[in-house]
Amino acid sequence: MLPTFAGTADLPGTPAVAVVVDVMRAFTVAAGAFAQGAEKIVLAESRDEALQLKDRHPGWLAFQDGPPLPGFDLANSPAQLRSLDVRGRTVVQKTTAGTVGALAVADAELVLCASFVVAESTARVLRRRRPQEVTFVITGEDGRADEDLACAQYIAGAAVAPGVEAGPFLERARNSNGAARLADGVRRGYRGVHPDDVELCLEVDAYPFAMVAAREDGHVVVRPVRA
Repeated sequence: MLPTFAGTADLPGTPAVAVVVDVMRAFTVAAGAFAQGAEKIVLAESRDEALQLKDRHPGWLAFQDGPPLPGFDLANSPAQLRSLDVRGRTVVQKTTAGTVGALAVADAELVLCASFVVAESTARVLRRRRPQEVTFVITGEDGRADEDLACAQYIAGAAVAPGVEAGPFLERARNSNGAARLADGVRRGYRGVHPDDVELCLEVDAYPFAMVAAREDGHVVVRPVRA
């Protein structure tokens, strides 16, 4: 398996197999929602679209990043998600990095949405699929987010040789700019961030499923897949 690592804006075209990585925090939140019983996640291209989808479908929830906004049920915090009942619900998610990256490669043959919490399950899907090439989409910081790159490299290694030691990759993520920004937000008392967010994003292989995105009924929908 030949891995390629690229930012969303640097993708040369639609890959055959794509792993879209957003550790802090979109795809950690998405995985947490599935672990708490959410049925599916619909990726929205804009906040307006997310709210329109929620309005058209009573019972749907809407998640966004940044500070909490009217109409949204969660501001992309995995810790705050723990107090939200998502069982059996559809979630609409719009973020500035992860959802944008997934939408950019939505026409690939296989799209996996990933973070550390589903890393091994994601690698297991790749081991079974045995693609010749895999494009890892590094969504944060215009493709420079080291927490996303570290996670992508961990998955790429585990896809070839199970048993890769996660520690060095987690340490890079813990010392990343993304982690520092979240910690600074906590210190400043920003809403939409929680003191436990970073550690929850670094719980490697916390969930026994991968997350596959595919087109359904005109939308890009993410669903959990047992690996």
